[in-house]
Amino acid sequence: MQALLVFLAVAALSMLASSRTVLDPARFPALAQLAASGLLFLVFGALLGPGLAGVLTRQDLEALRPVVALGLGLAGVIVGLNLDPRLLRLLPLPVVGAGAAHAAIAFLFVAAPFSLPLILSSSLPPTGAAGAAALLGAAASLSSGHFAVFGYRSGRLSRLRGLSIALLTTLDDVVGLGVLALALALGAARTAGEGLTLVAVALVTGLACGALLAYLTRRTRDPAELAATLLGGVALVSGAAAYLRISALLAGVACGATLTLMSARTVGQVARALGRFERPAYLILVFLAGSFLDLRDTVAWLLVPVFLGLRFLGKLVGGAAAARLAGPRLSLPPKLGYALIAQGGLAVCLVLEYLQLVPGRSSQHLFDVAVLGALVNELLAQRAFRALLGEAAHPASPPPQEAA
Repeated sequence: MQALLVFLAVAALSMLASSRTVLDPARFPALAQLAASGLLFLVFGALLGPGLAGVLTRQDLEALRPVVALGLGLAGVIVGLNLDPRLLRLLPLPVVGAGAAHAAIAFLFVAAPFSLPLILSSSLPPTGAAGAAALLGAAASLSSGHFAVFGYRSGRLSRLRGLSIALLTTLDDVVGLGVLALALALGAARTAGEGLTLVAVALVTGLACGALLAYLTRRTRDPAELAATLLGGVALVSGAAAYLRISALLAGVACGATLTLMSARTVGQVARALGRFERPAYLILVFLAGSFLDLRDTVAWLLVPVFLGLRFLGKLVGGAAAARLAGPRLSLPPKLGYALIAQGGLAVCLVLEYLQLVPGRSSQHLFDVAVLGALVNELLAQRAFRALLGEAAHPASPPPQEAA
């Protein structure tokens, strides 16, 4: 009963934090940024979890696994809707290269140094430990564009520059999801072949659910009917993934991408219908992720500064490389790395999914490092982006010939 009351209270708070008034950066900029990132819900979950107050016990978290799968499935469907292959093919090659460069460099800066210690000390087999290190690198490679979106919505950053930064952060989602599939193939089963089969089953399940949803919604025009059908589809793909013990996140991405390809005419309507539930579901998922955090994990606390430092260097170098590759095709700030520090919710989703499917002490260390790192990075990103906005408001002096 206590866990149910906490869950209902969090659900009510998530609805409140998702209101347009709270998320309006022009009215309450600081409150809007905190609500958008989900930072408070993550901290709230950590405080009430079994590691501290114990309001939610281990048994409660075990019982809430279907809810976690539902949240990961919805997140996956929304990410899949955003990764429209037809739009990605239209992007100029230098822009795709810039997105891949900044993600790949940050990935290597973290994954390579962590590989050997994890292989030597982890309880996982060597291939699984290598996959875990790669997943930590994938979490580091992700960046969130919500500061850029708030910047141009509040009028403090030009729309072109804000969209350019947000586009780069969207492209690196592909890197993160690809590495998650690799890490699960290496660590979620006894052999790599069995793990690869589980990943393939997740993708096929998502593809089948996406095709079914496209068929059911092809002539639906009523918004309420469309929303109800889509929520049923999300519950179907998430429930199937939870029952089969496969990745709900990857199944959701495959479902969303299939829906995008097969419902080209109504994809905007589909995205708007699901968008109504995105914020509350995301905040509840972040709260549950915080509940899985073990704040007494001393190994994680020792590794977090190393993770933060390596990722920061990777983002600076990767940002410089991305700006050079994109050239005049994107309007990027001179210090692009400072705009890429925030990790965002997908990084938390990746490590939460890994913890669900590859349980163990090593996975818990990885989860704690990535989530604590995401929290600190969110705080650092707020200051870094404020400095970036200051530069935009007071641009550098023009070259002499332009001044003349």
